[in-house]
Amino acid sequence: MKFQIQREDLLTPLQKIIGAVEKRQTMPALANILVKADSDKISLTATDLEIELVTTLGMVADEAGETTLPARKLLDICKALPDESNISVSVDANKAVIKSGRSRFSLSTLPAEDFPSLDSINAVAEFELPQATLKELIDKTSFAMALQDVRYYLNGLLLEVSSGLLRAVATDGHRLAYCEKKADCDIADIKQVIVPRKGIQELVRLLEDSDASLKVILGSNHIRVEVGTIRFTSKLIDGRFPDYNRVIPEDGNNVIKADRDSLRQALVRASILSNEKYRGIRLVIDGDVLLLQAQNPDQEEADVEVEVDYKGDALEIGFNVNYMVDVLNVTDASTVHAALRDSNSSCLMTYPDDPDSKYVIMPMRL
Repeated sequence: MKFQIQREDLLTPLQKIIGAVEKRQTMPALANILVKADSDKISLTATDLEIELVTTLGMVADEAGETTLPARKLLDICKALPDESNISVSVDANKAVIKSGRSRFSLSTLPAEDFPSLDSINAVAEFELPQATLKELIDKTSFAMALQDVRYYLNGLLLEVSSGLLRAVATDGHRLAYCEKKADCDIADIKQVIVPRKGIQELVRLLEDSDASLKVILGSNHIRVEVGTIRFTSKLIDGRFPDYNRVIPEDGNNVIKADRDSLRQALVRASILSNEKYRGIRLVIDGDVLLLQAQNPDQEEADVEVEVDYKGDALEIGFNVNYMVDVLNVTDASTVHAALRDSNSSCLMTYPDDPDSKYVIMPMRL
């Protein structure tokens, strides 16, 4: 195998797929990327057996072939070379020689047949949508995914496809984030898949705030997203996601209307003296002033007031301050609404400027 390429033409796709390379691999080949050179293209593949990233370079190789190269060493070499330098790659037996200017690197390779591949996808649904739409869905919900929860189905993001709509839902059992967007998907039945945390993290790195179209293919065990010259594939979490409709309250008659940024800053100030482990904060609301109270085991206290618009009953309720700040950070909307039924109910946070998103936070006992 032999080809020549500009540094930037190799570095950019390498940076896109490097996240799929397993750092603590059980198979030596998983530390490598698969390089295939054909007559009309060169493809680079990285996988950790859970996700797979493939990028295609539209260029002609001097000599066809395939091998695997150490992923991070190859990336570091590309980073260290001067801008716009030309790179030549040649592979003979179990060695790859990389030359650029007066630099020469010899890397050990592993046979291409040792490189694992994910199972093929049996598509049950296919649709296209703008990159910005999928990116927004993920950005507005993924923060609520659980982290290493024993309820493994919470350690990912639910994507639900129905006729004309794509929904994203995440929950860790203490909070829930929901967002839906219109999508050009015409399917008869509702289809749900749970994409694992790492898959979501790698997928969102590939997406841009653009109207450029991408293709989503849902299979029984995998999801595949084709973004430009990159093909992302991830295994799905096999489990039943909680019924999110039962979690979202509809009877919160006590509604706090506040300036989003003023409330966020007040919460951050009060949180300075909250318990570092539990992050609890008390909200006391009566009239148009919301009092935020925090205290910690050192008997230190914080009282922060913020003006709001409120016509409901006097209430005292506790919440994890980080959960509230997370919700206020996912948008630049000017106004936020927080609806409560009573002092023991969960809080439904919404934005008048963004009716497609809903956020539920469970109360804390303080």
